[in-house]
Amino acid sequence: MTAQNDMAKLFRSLHSQAAPLALANVWDPVSARLVEDSGAQAVATTSAGVAWGLGAADGNRVDREEAIAMVGRIAAAVAVPVSADIESGFGRDAAEVADTVTRVIAAGVVGVNIEDAHTEPSSPLRPAAEQADRIAAARTAADATGVPLYVNARIDTYLLGAGEETARLRETLDRARAYLDAGADGVFVPGVADLAVIAALTDDIDAPVNILAGPGSPSVAELAEAGVARVSLGSGVAEAAYAVVRRAARELAAAGTYSALTGVVDYRELNRLLSGGA
Repeated sequence: MTAQNDMAKLFRSLHSQAAPLALANVWDPVSARLVEDSGAQAVATTSAGVAWGLGAADGNRVDREEAIAMVGRIAAAVAVPVSADIESGFGRDAAEVADTVTRVIAAGVVGVNIEDAHTEPSSPLRPAAEQADRIAAARTAADATGVPLYVNARIDTYLLGAGEETARLRETLDRARAYLDAGADGVFVPGVADLAVIAALTDDIDAPVNILAGPGSPSVAELAEAGVARVSLGSGVAEAAYAVVRRAARELAAAGTYSALTGVVDYRELNRLLSGGA
């Protein structure tokens, strides 16, 4: 447990506005090893990528047992801290969220993302008080293991366009405060690319702020200037990998050619990474 505690402390220390933690999110041991081999200081999973790799749609529809098992294989494949995106906690209530957190810690992770989106037709977001209870349960469960788990509270107000646009910033800040009071360590606000809005978030949130990035987003340096401490690519890398599959398949079927396979990672290189070779 000491080694995992050390990893947890290291992961927590990597959240810095001076040099934001940049995470190219992974979905299996191979992608995790590739990211680690690139020099990454930590690895984080993408819930969407994990779900797709297991043959399920994203959005709390993947089998919890299979998802946790995959997280464990990812954690075992790398020597850097691993954070797991556990969607809304893979549980119907706070007690089940706590159970999920206990089990992912046992699988070797030192951080989790827990989102406040849900699938109820009445609202795209859980009530803030209900979500705070789920985060508090996650915090209590983590503390009981002795591992100082980093709980990243994801707020989907912007990603889902929830509520009136003019009230969205205030709603996000109110939720951030409630989740931090419940025991979260950081706040993740995907769906925001406007640097003025991002700066307003970091100014008012008394914790590390995580932003989702991709084509068209501000650079890591620009996000650092706006006060961001963590930058994630989310499902983007997995989507790019699957785009190669589609391009190769369509080219093969339509033209009988193979140019989509130019620039792939070499077979021997992948074997080296997974065999522990230098």
